[in-house]
Amino acid sequence: MPLDRPDALNSLGFAKPPSETRVVVAMSGGVDSSVVAAQLAEEGYDVVGVTLQLYDHGAALAKKGACCAGLDIHDARRVAEEMGFPHYVLDYENIFKDAVIDEFADSYLAGATPVPCIRCNERVKFKDLLETAKDLDADCMATGHYIQRKVGASGPELHCAADAGRDQSYFLFSTTPEQLDFLRFPLGHLPSKNETRALAAKYGLPVADKPDSQDICFVPNGNYASVIEKLRPGAADPGEIVHVDGRVLGTHEGVIHYTIGQRRGLGIGGLSEPLYVVKLDVEARHVIVGPKEMLATRRVPVREINWLGDALLTSRDEWRVSVKVRSTRPPREAVIRPLSNTTAEVELIIAEEGVSPGQACVFYETEGSRILGGGWIHRS
Repeated sequence: MPLDRPDALNSLGFAKPPSETRVVVAMSGGVDSSVVAAQLAEEGYDVVGVTLQLYDHGAALAKKGACCAGLDIHDARRVAEEMGFPHYVLDYENIFKDAVIDEFADSYLAGATPVPCIRCNERVKFKDLLETAKDLDADCMATGHYIQRKVGASGPELHCAADAGRDQSYFLFSTTPEQLDFLRFPLGHLPSKNETRALAAKYGLPVADKPDSQDICFVPNGNYASVIEKLRPGAADPGEIVHVDGRVLGTHEGVIHYTIGQRRGLGIGGLSEPLYVVKLDVEARHVIVGPKEMLATRRVPVREINWLGDALLTSRDEWRVSVKVRSTRPPREAVIRPLSNTTAEVELIIAEEGVSPGQACVFYETEGSRILGGGWIHRS
């Protein structure tokens, strides 16, 4: 891309030719990050592809559709070879275990419903990998996430993807302003995934028809309990299924097999009313069930807040925003009442069901696409 003026910005926002702009591309081996790398290479950027090995090759190869696995490392390398840029594989297995997997296991054992993909972005990809990119003298790091980075009056801002169905803002709320200054998301403006696959076909990428990854990368077939039992032997201690009125309705084979809001698979049929898991008492090993209305929550305590607004979180007594309390739910109107720079109580205007400790609560502008940050839901 030729620059008409000395101060003209290239497509990544730098006042120099693409050939003089080094960009590290985080390549998972999937179609999204492969397209980012191929597109930037075609535009003439000094592209360096980096793939993280996050867990054992043997286990990874046994699971289809996992990111950062053995087959995906091979696919990322093939893309780099065909597009003619260097590619490196970094062994982050120990970092990933310490920063993501162990906390996932401990949180799940404590009765929470963790979201390890957020921690992976926060503690591995946008922390250690980003520092590695700087060590490689990169001007920026690009990823295949569906989210937009826009430059506002106070600096870079995080905005939802143009395609609401692909938007990954829930998983990226903990991106700090300093990280956002260095990151780029070339796919966030695309109207649909079809355009991404069309670009993959245009560049002749071997991953053009590769299916999207599903579930958590280190959890085969979404079976959380089996992973926890492997990581924490003896974790599946049996206990009782107890109604909120105190009646013992049955037994279970471990609290780790249940999540807040679950209805199916409780093993307590023959009752006149449908029952849901409304609480997990890990210490007593009780799965507590009750009617659906008991799942409705309006007040949500939030901590470890990463605030991305222009003014300090504590500069107001309350903020009118929209929030997501689950990745699959649309934003709902809410009020944030700050308790400190990193803690707050969120009041939902309309009660939500199945609000669970360990999930994220992500803040959005009520009008517009900007992400204002978010935090982690915890027990009051």
